[in-house]
Amino acid sequence: MNATPQEKDPVDAIIEQWAAVRPELDTTAMEIFGRVYRLARTMGDRVEKVYARFGLSRGEFDVLATLRRADKPYTLSPRQLSATLMMTTGGMTGRLDKLERAGLLRRSPDPHDRRALQVTLTEKGLAVVEEALVAGLEVQTEALGALDAEQAGQLAGLLRLLLGGASGS
Repeated sequence: MNATPQEKDPVDAIIEQWAAVRPELDTTAMEIFGRVYRLARTMGDRVEKVYARFGLSRGEFDVLATLRRADKPYTLSPRQLSATLMMTTGGMTGRLDKLERAGLLRRSPDPHDRRALQVTLTEKGLAVVEEALVAGLEVQTEALGALDAEQAGQLAGLLRLLLGGASGS
Protein backbone atom coordinates (compact mmCIF):
# COMPACT_ATOMS: atom_id res chain seq x y z
CA MET A 1 0.00 0.00 0.00
CA ASN A 2 1.57 3.27 -1.09
CA ALA A 3 1.25 6.26 1.24
CA THR A 4 0.26 9.52 -0.35
CA PRO A 5 2.42 12.59 0.24
CA GLN A 6 -0.69 14.49 1.42
CA GLU A 7 -1.03 12.38 4.58
CA LYS A 8 0.12 14.30 7.66
CA ASP A 9 2.51 12.81 10.17
CA PRO A 10 3.78 13.97 13.59
CA VAL A 11 6.69 15.82 11.97
CA ASP A 12 4.20 17.98 10.07
CA ALA A 13 2.67 19.11 13.38
CA ILE A 14 6.11 20.10 14.69
CA ILE A 15 6.88 22.03 11.49
CA GLU A 16 3.53 23.83 11.67
CA GLN A 17 4.23 24.81 15.29
CA TRP A 18 7.64 26.25 14.36
CA ALA A 19 6.07 28.09 11.40
CA ALA A 20 3.61 29.73 13.78
CA VAL A 21 6.26 30.98 16.21
CA ARG A 22 9.30 31.36 13.92
CA PRO A 23 7.96 31.77 10.36
CA GLU A 24 11.32 33.03 9.08
CA LEU A 25 13.04 29.67 9.71
CA ASP A 26 13.65 27.19 6.89
CA THR A 27 12.68 23.91 8.54
CA THR A 28 13.37 21.67 5.53
CA ALA A 29 16.26 19.96 7.34
CA MET A 30 14.05 19.35 10.36
CA GLU A 31 11.38 17.80 8.15
CA ILE A 32 13.89 15.41 6.60
CA PHE A 33 15.98 14.51 9.64
CA GLY A 34 12.99 14.36 11.95
CA ARG A 35 11.54 11.69 9.71
CA VAL A 36 14.88 9.92 9.28
CA TYR A 37 15.34 9.78 13.08
CA ARG A 38 11.79 8.54 13.66
CA LEU A 39 12.09 5.96 10.89
CA ALA A 40 15.43 4.70 12.22
CA ARG A 41 14.04 4.38 15.74
CA THR A 42 10.83 2.68 14.58
CA MET A 43 12.58 0.22 12.28
CA GLY A 44 15.36 -0.38 14.81
CA ASP A 45 12.76 -1.35 17.40
CA ARG A 46 10.93 -3.63 14.94
CA VAL A 47 14.11 -5.39 13.86
CA GLU A 48 15.26 -5.69 17.49
CA LYS A 49 12.02 -7.57 18.28
CA VAL A 50 12.66 -9.94 15.39
CA TYR A 51 16.22 -10.65 16.55
CA ALA A 52 14.96 -11.23 20.10
CA ARG A 53 13.03 -14.25 18.79
CA PHE A 54 16.46 -15.75 18.08
CA GLY A 55 17.83 -14.80 21.50
CA LEU A 56 19.85 -11.93 20.04
CA SER A 57 20.13 -8.20 20.55
CA ARG A 58 20.81 -6.05 17.50
CA GLY A 59 24.44 -5.69 18.58
CA GLU A 60 24.85 -9.44 18.94
CA PHE A 61 23.27 -9.96 15.53
CA ASP A 62 25.79 -7.46 14.13
CA VAL A 63 28.69 -9.55 15.48
CA LEU A 64 27.31 -12.75 13.96
CA ALA A 65 26.47 -11.01 10.67
CA THR A 66 29.99 -9.55 10.45
CA LEU A 67 31.46 -13.02 10.88
CA ARG A 68 29.02 -14.39 8.29
CA ARG A 69 30.00 -11.72 5.76
CA ALA A 70 33.65 -12.73 6.24
CA ASP A 71 32.72 -15.94 4.37
CA LYS A 72 34.19 -19.35 5.07
CA PRO A 73 35.63 -20.16 7.53
CA TYR A 74 33.64 -17.24 9.09
CA THR A 75 36.61 -16.16 11.19
CA LEU A 76 37.93 -12.75 12.26
CA SER A 77 40.05 -11.46 15.09
CA PRO A 78 38.36 -9.60 17.96
CA ARG A 79 40.25 -6.49 16.78
CA GLN A 80 38.81 -6.84 13.26
CA LEU A 81 35.31 -7.25 14.69
CA SER A 82 35.76 -4.19 16.93
CA ALA A 83 37.01 -2.07 14.04
CA THR A 84 34.21 -3.16 11.69
CA LEU A 85 31.52 -2.55 14.30
CA MET A 86 33.17 0.64 15.65
CA MET A 87 33.26 -0.73 19.19
CA THR A 88 35.83 -0.78 21.93
CA THR A 89 37.54 -4.11 22.52
CA GLY A 90 36.03 -4.12 26.03
CA GLY A 91 32.50 -3.81 24.67
CA MET A 92 33.25 -6.49 22.11
CA THR A 93 34.48 -8.88 24.81
CA GLY A 94 31.10 -8.77 26.56
CA ARG A 95 29.25 -9.59 23.36
CA LEU A 96 31.66 -12.36 22.47
CA ASP A 97 31.32 -13.87 25.96
CA LYS A 98 27.53 -14.05 25.66
CA LEU A 99 27.58 -15.42 22.12
CA GLU A 100 30.20 -18.01 23.04
CA ARG A 101 28.15 -19.16 26.07
CA ALA A 102 25.17 -19.56 23.72
CA GLY A 103 27.27 -21.76 21.43
CA LEU A 104 27.01 -19.34 18.50
CA LEU A 105 30.74 -18.70 18.14
CA ARG A 106 34.01 -19.95 19.51
CA ARG A 107 37.27 -18.25 20.32
CA SER A 108 40.51 -20.06 19.65
CA PRO A 109 44.20 -19.21 19.50
CA ASP A 110 45.38 -17.74 16.21
CA PRO A 111 47.65 -20.36 14.62
CA HIS A 112 49.84 -17.58 13.17
CA ASP A 113 50.19 -15.50 16.34
CA ARG A 114 50.20 -17.10 19.79
CA ARG A 115 49.24 -13.76 21.39
CA ALA A 116 46.09 -13.38 19.30
CA LEU A 117 42.66 -14.99 19.15
CA GLN A 118 40.32 -15.87 16.34
CA VAL A 119 36.53 -15.72 16.56
CA THR A 120 34.64 -18.22 14.41
CA LEU A 121 30.94 -18.84 13.85
CA THR A 122 29.80 -22.28 14.95
CA GLU A 123 27.34 -24.28 12.86
CA LYS A 124 24.64 -23.24 15.31
CA GLY A 125 25.71 -19.59 14.98
CA LEU A 126 25.63 -19.81 11.20
CA ALA A 127 22.12 -21.25 11.27
CA VAL A 128 20.87 -18.60 13.73
CA VAL A 129 22.35 -15.66 11.83
CA GLU A 130 20.97 -16.93 8.52
CA GLU A 131 17.45 -17.23 9.98
CA ALA A 132 17.64 -13.90 11.82
CA LEU A 133 18.94 -12.17 8.68
CA VAL A 134 16.01 -13.36 6.59
CA ALA A 135 13.49 -12.47 9.32
CA GLY A 136 14.98 -8.98 9.73
CA LEU A 137 14.95 -8.37 5.99
CA GLU A 138 11.31 -9.45 5.82
CA VAL A 139 10.33 -6.78 8.36
CA GLN A 140 12.34 -4.14 6.50
CA THR A 141 10.95 -5.17 3.11
CA GLU A 142 7.43 -5.08 4.51
CA ALA A 143 7.97 -1.46 5.59
CA LEU A 144 9.19 -0.62 2.09
CA GLY A 145 5.78 -1.72 0.83
CA ALA A 146 4.78 1.94 1.20
CA LEU A 147 7.01 2.63 -1.84
CA ASP A 148 7.11 1.19 -5.32
CA ALA A 149 10.40 -0.16 -6.68
CA GLU A 150 11.31 3.10 -8.41
CA GLN A 151 10.63 5.16 -5.28
CA ALA A 152 12.67 2.74 -3.15
CA GLY A 153 15.59 3.05 -5.57
CA GLN A 154 15.35 6.84 -5.58
CA LEU A 155 15.22 6.95 -1.80
CA ALA A 156 18.26 4.66 -1.49
CA GLY A 157 20.19 6.92 -3.86
CA LEU A 158 19.14 10.11 -2.12
CA LEU A 159 20.02 8.71 1.31
CA ARG A 160 23.42 7.61 -0.04
CA LEU A 161 24.05 11.19 -1.24
CA LEU A 162 22.87 12.67 2.04
CA LEU A 163 24.96 10.29 4.12
CA GLY A 164 28.02 11.02 2.00
CA GLY A 165 27.51 14.75 2.47
CA ALA A 166 26.89 14.44 6.18
CA SER A 167 29.96 12.30 6.80
CA GLY A 168 32.24 14.43 4.67
CA SER A 169 32.88 11.67 2.10
